[in-house]
Amino acid sequence: MLNIFRSIPTQMDYKGQKLAEQIFQGIILVSAIIGFIYGYITEQFGWTVYIVMAGFLLSCLLTLPPWPMYRRNPLQWLPVQESGAEEKKSADRKPKRHAKS
Repeated sequence: MLNIFRSIPTQMDYKGQKLAEQIFQGIILVSAIIGFIYGYITEQFGWTVYIVMAGFLLSCLLTLPPWPMYRRNPLQWLPVQESGAEEKKSADRKPKRHAKS
């Protein structure tokens, strides 16, 4: 059963994060405006709160899971370097001298 959960992708690339944030803010803004107008017309503040909460739930549903549209630009990682190359570079460096005060 754990294999089912491990097969679900959990990452989101940077452009996907930006898109999710824009969608989230847009839905919240639109629902707040609609909720304010509807609550003002009906003179019921409760409807404003309900509409904003519905917009929040909708935006969470659309932006929190890592949908495929948020994973279109994966990061290209650098290839693994051999550890011998780093040791050689550190041996070639000159020791640093500290300035006297």
